[in-house]
Amino acid sequence: MGDAEIIPIGTRGRQGRGSGQRPSSAARNLAGPSRPRREEPADAPTEAEDTAPEQSADEVAEQVADPAAGQPTVAERAAASRGDSPVVDLAGALPTSDTRVRERHPLRGIPVGDWLSAFQRAAKEVFGEQWEPRLAEFLAFLRRRVTGEYVVDDFGFDAEVTERFFIAALRPIAEKWFRVEVRGVENIPTEGGALVVSNHSGTVPVDGLMTMVSVHDATGRHLRALGADLVFQMPFVSTMARKGGATLACNEDAERMLRQGELVGVWPEGFKGIGKPYSERYKLQRFGRGGFVSAALRTGVPIVPLSVVGAEEIYPLVGNIPALARLLGVPYIPITPLFPLLGPLGLVPLPSKWLMEFGEPVRTDEYDDGAADDPMLVFDVTDQVRESIQQTLYSLLMQRRSVFG
Repeated sequence: MGDAEIIPIGTRGRQGRGSGQRPSSAARNLAGPSRPRREEPADAPTEAEDTAPEQSADEVAEQVADPAAGQPTVAERAAASRGDSPVVDLAGALPTSDTRVRERHPLRGIPVGDWLSAFQRAAKEVFGEQWEPRLAEFLAFLRRRVTGEYVVDDFGFDAEVTERFFIAALRPIAEKWFRVEVRGVENIPTEGGALVVSNHSGTVPVDGLMTMVSVHDATGRHLRALGADLVFQMPFVSTMARKGGATLACNEDAERMLRQGELVGVWPEGFKGIGKPYSERYKLQRFGRGGFVSAALRTGVPIVPLSVVGAEEIYPLVGNIPALARLLGVPYIPITPLFPLLGPLGLVPLPSKWLMEFGEPVRTDEYDDGAADDPMLVFDVTDQVRESIQQTLYSLLMQRRSVFG
């Protein structure tokens, strides 16, 4: 019995025994004899219709309701007698076309006048009260940038970008954060070539940027800075420096700019100046071999000494990591009271009070043509400029009330 196969009825067997084509004889015997189905005539009345009494026209009229009087209709009374739900007037329940529009668009369109008013308020916030000419000028600037109708000199200097973006971004820092006070602006030539020579300090060369902003705002001229090799070896910094008017600190480029009538700035102390410890603040380092004096003597332009007080305190240098600096190929890795202790927050410069004073120009057009090749003369002029800057630094330190005042 364990090996017996259970065969469901009507699924297996020979044809005629539940195979699906014809019923088996056993199924026909159980079903019994078939009886013919009785067909009723289509027009035969139902039992309710046979027993319902006929109504006259007056009785039918009495059963018809007056809709205007609020009486129920025949259909409503019939539905009420059967217990069905009342008939709903779908025509009145459906929303009209106006209702559908209001539901789909709940807010109407903003008038054009409101758009224009909002645009004017936004333009005043960005460009000030005189927003129309400034906006037109900005759109003209964008058009020139797109069409390529702008001027860049041989050194990559873009005066329009420098004035609109670089100086505009640095101006609030100079005015609000460092509160730069400029003196001796009358000593800067209003035209023609001149060489501005300044002390260098601050761990990071922020003093060069602040000098460029101060000179531009005081005279309207762009200070063309002479930068170190490291500045032009960094991809992004190099591009920004070129567009801002800087070039490599070499005699060839300096003389070329001075002959073109540019106002050139140089910081002879270099990395020795900005990388000196805080204990040696405002003590000038060696001014190199006097290359800037040679360039001024060959071109016959005046040398304007500049003394800057306040930059030494923005990043007080208290230490250095020489091994890491050599590994990274940089002059020094600074350690300040806030960096790297506070991480990125330590990169924020301290808001020291800045004083800038331009001294009396040192004329070079009085010397002979071969004066630039005389080492002793070059050394004497270099020492004269250095001593002028140092004495002015001491004087400004005496006049400043406090570091942050």
